[in-house]
Amino acid sequence: MVNELIAAGFEFVDHVAIAVKQGELDAQVEKYKSLGFTELHREEVHGKHLVREVLMQIGAGPNLIQLLEPLSPESPVAKQIEKSGGRGGFAHLAFRVKDIQHAYAYMKEKGFNLTQEPGPGSRGTMIFFVHPKDFSYLIEVVQEGQPHV
Repeated sequence: MVNELIAAGFEFVDHVAIAVKQGELDAQVEKYKSLGFTELHREEVHGKHLVREVLMQIGAGPNLIQLLEPLSPESPVAKQIEKSGGRGGFAHLAFRVKDIQHAYAYMKEKGFNLTQEPGPGSRGTMIFFVHPKDFSYLIEVVQEGQPHV
């Protein structure tokens, strides 16, 4: 399976997403800042995601932590927190690709359970998700859009 993921054009881990209980996002951001992380981006994402997100950079590398706070009980993140007994925690792992259309077509052809076609994500990215049935956790595939703000 490793060779198939490389053939799909995966470059590196883009981010690890962490679900944060409603009302706790700013406190979590401050904790990461106290460890030397840098806040790169903050946005409310509406549509089907319904979250406030903050992207934190780890050192000078390309890897990020994405903190996700649900905006409503209908948010998939709110439902994930509810399923985990009301605790926040690991939400998904995101991998960066250069060409999201290629990655999507390749993975679809190989029979992966893709939950959506590529579409807009936060910070100008394009994204799609791979259902947890394939890897036991949710995977997001990300193509960078505009530079970080």
